[in-house]
Amino acid sequence: MFWFKVLCRIVAAAALSAALAACDDKESRSDSKLVQLGAGVPVPAAGETEAVATQSADAADDPEIWVDARNPQRGVIFGTDKQAGLYYYDLNGKILGFIPDGRLNNVDLRDGFATPEGPRVLIVASDRGRMGAALYLMNPDSLEVKPWAVVPLDLAEPYGACMGKRGDDFIISVNSTDGAVRQVKIGMNADGSVNAAEERRFKLATQVEGCVIDDAKGQFYIGEEGKGIWRYAFDTAGDPVGTLIAPAPSDMLQPDVEGLALLREGAATYLIASSQGDSAFAVWRVDGDAPMYQGRFSVAQAHGVDAVTGTDGVAALGGAVGAFPNGLIVMQDDVDVAGETGALERKRQNFKWVDWRAVKQALKIGAQEATTPMPDAPKAP
Repeated sequence: MFWFKVLCRIVAAAALSAALAACDDKESRSDSKLVQLGAGVPVPAAGETEAVATQSADAADDPEIWVDARNPQRGVIFGTDKQAGLYYYDLNGKILGFIPDGRLNNVDLRDGFATPEGPRVLIVASDRGRMGAALYLMNPDSLEVKPWAVVPLDLAEPYGACMGKRGDDFIISVNSTDGAVRQVKIGMNADGSVNAAEERRFKLATQVEGCVIDDAKGQFYIGEEGKGIWRYAFDTAGDPVGTLIAPAPSDMLQPDVEGLALLREGAATYLIASSQGDSAFAVWRVDGDAPMYQGRFSVAQAHGVDAVTGTDGVAALGGAVGAFPNGLIVMQDDVDVAGETGALERKRQNFKWVDWRAVKQALKIGAQEATTPMPDAPKAP
C-alpha cells in the first residue's frame, strides 16, 4: 500500500506539472532581448499612447490607424491588449474607449462598410478566446465603436488578422499559430447580422502572425515568424503559390518577424515590417515589379518618450494624419517607461509613433531611390 501511495503521488505530481506547462502560454511573454535601442538607424519617437491596463505581461500587441478623409485632424488609433480587449485612442494618445473582449491579438480596418444606418468603419480583431474573428463597427461621425459579431473559424489559435477590399467586397484574413490561413468575405444581412463566406484557405509551414493586404495591387503579405515575409496574390483567381520576398534571419530581419504595414505616398507604396529579434523596422518599396529594400530604422527616445524595443505589431498611414503632414507609423513597445529613463523591466506596454518624414530622412528615401531589387526567391506550396 505504501508504494502504491508513493506511485500515485508521483503520477499526480507529473499530471500537475503537465497541466501547468499546458497553461504556460508562451505568447504572453516576449521573445525579444532587453536592449536599450534597436539595431536600425535611429529615428526620434514623436508620441505615445497611454499604457494598456494589463501589467507584468506581454499585453499590448497590434495597432491600426484610422483618419477621417473629410478632416485629417480627426483620427483614431486602435490597439489590442491581448489579455483584455480593444483600446481606441485619439491622435494625442489619450484613451477614447475600451471594449473588454478578452484575448484579442491583431487588429485591422477598412472604411465605407455599408449598413442600414450609413457607412461605418469595419474593424476586425483575431479573437483567441472565442476562436474566431471579432468584428466591430465605428461611426465615423461620433467615433463610437460597437461590437458587432464574432465569426467562428476552424483554427488552432486565431492569431494574426488583416483586412482588404476587392471592389465593394470586404475580406478578412485570419491566421493561426500552426501556419493556417483563412480568407473570409464579410457582409451584412438585411436583419443586421453578419454574412461570412470563406473564399480561400492555405497553410504555411510554421507559425505566422503579421499580415497586410495591398488592395490596389491585389497582393497579400504575411510574416512567417522564423522564416521571413511571403507575398501571395490576394485574388483567389490569382497564383496560389507564395514567394518569399524577405528571408529571416538575414541582414533585413531577425526573428521573430512580427507586424506588417503598408504606407502609400503618391505613387509609391512602402512595406514596413517589425524585426522583433533586434528591435528594428525594415522598409521596402513595393509598388513596382520587385520589392526594393530601403533600409532599417529603430525608434529612439525623444520628446519625453522612451525608445521602442522588442516591438510586435506595426501600423502605417500615408498622407496627413493629425500633426503629421506626410504620414505616421505606430508600433507596439514592449517596455513602456515614464519619460526617458531607459528602464528595461517589463511592466507596462503601449504604442509609440514616429513621423514618416523622419524615417525618410534617416533612410534617405526619396533623395536616392534604391536601385537593387530583391534577389530571386523560393516559392511556397
